Amino acid sequence: MIGNPYLIALALIEQDGKRALPLGGKSLGKSIDSNSNPEKAGSDLIQQLLLRIFQKSDQSPLKRSFQNNSLLLIQIPMELMQERVPKIKSEWIRSGNNEKLISELKNICENVWSITFTKAQGVQSKKL
Repeated sequence: MIGNPYLIALALIEQDGKRALPLGGKSLGKSIDSNSNPEKAGSDLIQQLLLRIFQKSDQSPLKRSFQNNSLLLIQIPMELMQERVPKIKSEWIRSGNNEKLISELKNICENVWSITFTKAQGVQSKKL
């Protein structure tokens, strides 16, 4: 369990040949157990982020940058979020190295989940 847990939804996207990593977050009262379903705690974050991304598509088409790992939920201590996430985000936008992004997030986060949707199964999370 981490102190001051923070939940962040991230989307790895490309628009007009440029990478973008929009995100949204909220403070949690307590950590999400790594065996629990994070979609309940992150549902509003995911919806808000996807609506923002949908609105961006008015400007030009968008595409996911990392297939099924393009929508993530991460649980991180507030202090690390403020210190490390902006650097990791900037590095990914510059390099586009998806594996390095995931690896760095896993090093600093208590949990990293990939969020996907299929008609048959609905919203699903997979711990990375």
